[in-house]
Amino acid sequence: MIVLQFGVPGGPELVVLGLILLVIPFFMAYWVYTDAEGRGDGNAALWALAVGGLTYLTLFGGFLALAVYIWQRE
Repeated sequence: MIVLQFGVPGGPELVVLGLILLVIPFFMAYWVYTDAEGRGDGNAALWALAVGGLTYLTLFGGFLALAVYIWQRE
């Protein structure tokens, strides 16, 4: 039996990647919310929830929602 002396390969890197993938949706949602509030949009929370939720579920979906938000804003 061989003892693992160095732990699980890729452990710290996977933790950092996971944290990054959890932080990106929050930053995108915060930016959309503050931008929409600054422009006087009544649906600011809905846009932030859509962008943040879709970014959390699928990264491509979040960027697509962000593109739609940027396209439709005045």
